[in-house]
Amino acid sequence: MPQSALPRLSGDCPRRCLHCWARALSLCAALGSVELHDLEKLGKETRFAPKESLFSEDENASKVYSLTQGVARLYRLLPDGRRHIVGFALPGDFLGTTLSDRYSFSADAITPIVACRFSKEGFSRFAEDKPKMLRRMNEFEVRELHLARNQMLLLSSRSAEQKVALFLIGWRDRLARLGEEPKTLPLPMKRRDIADFLGLTIETVSRTFTQLEREKVIINLPKGFRLLNLARAEALAWT
Repeated sequence: MPQSALPRLSGDCPRRCLHCWARALSLCAALGSVELHDLEKLGKETRFAPKESLFSEDENASKVYSLTQGVARLYRLLPDGRRHIVGFALPGDFLGTTLSDRYSFSADAITPIVACRFSKEGFSRFAEDKPKMLRRMNEFEVRELHLARNQMLLLSSRSAEQKVALFLIGWRDRLARLGEEPKTLPLPMKRRDIADFLGLTIETVSRTFTQLEREKVIINLPKGFRLLNLARAEALAWT
C-alpha cells in the first residue's frame, strides 16, 4: 500500500500491470497474470501534468483510460459557458467508456496523473470474451450510478453546510478505499472546483469551510483538512 496514492509517480518497469498497486481497485482486478500481460500489450502508460487534458467533451471517443495515480476533474460546459463539475476521478477509476461516438464530458488533471491508455475498440474486443471483466465493468457502472445519485443529493435543496459536509465525508470515504487514512486528508482540488461541483459560489464554499472550523468540525489546512468531529459532520450531511 503506497504512503500516498495521489501525487506518487512510478517509473516504467516490465510487467507493470502485474505490479501496479491500483490493480485491485480497477477493472484489471478481474484478470489473471496471463490476461494482464495481454492487456498490457494493448495499452500505453501515459502521464499528464496538472491542467493537461485527457479528453474533451464532444471529441471522438477513441480512447479509454485506467487511472493508476493522481486526481482528475470531470466536467461539462453549460450552454451559458459556465462549468459544471460532475466528479473527481481517483486511481482505479476507468474513464472514457461511452456508448456514444463522442465523450459526454471533459477530463483534465488536477495533480500529476499516470493512466493506462487503450484504444476503445481494442479494449472492447479484449473484454468481450472475459465474463469476469464484464461483471467487473457492470459493478463499476452501478458504482457510477451511486455516485450520480449522491451528486443529485448534493445539488438538491440542502444548505451549503450540509452540502460541504456531505462532500467532505464522501471524499474521506473514497480516499479510505485507496488506503489513504492520514490525519490530514488531502484536498487537491481548488475551492472553485468544489463550488462548481456543489452548485455553490466560491465565496459560499469558503465561508462554509470557515464556519465548520469555527464549530470545531474540521481544521482547515493549506493542502487539505483534518476531520475533528465525524459524528457532527455526518449529522450535518444526512439531516
